Amino acid sequence: MQKGRLSRKRKIRAKISGTQERPRLCVFRSSKHISAQIIDDVKRKTLVSTSDLKIKEKKTKIEKAYMVGEDLGQKAIKCKIKKVVFDRSGFAYHGRVKALAEGARKAGLEF
Repeated sequence: MQKGRLSRKRKIRAKISGTQERPRLCVFRSSKHISAQIIDDVKRKTLVSTSDLKIKEKKTKIEKAYMVGEDLGQKAIKCKIKKVVFDRSGFAYHGRVKALAEGARKAGLEF
């Protein structure tokens, strides 16, 4: 299963990359946690990052993912980033990955 995700990730990354005008929002999901970062691939720098490890409240994984998306969106807006390219890293776009994307959209990011 991990091999399939990694091959999907390679195919996705071959087609998209983050620029200074439109950086890449990259998502990583493990069995317990979720994290996201906004990356400028041209300069090879992480501009903004966050994870659910900072959330101390007792919530479901999907609620935490939504909160991570909102937090990432707010940090990005502070850094004057409004448009991003969404990189799901080979994960299916449902559940926690979808919740993170919706939270980021609510905070003001455009995909």
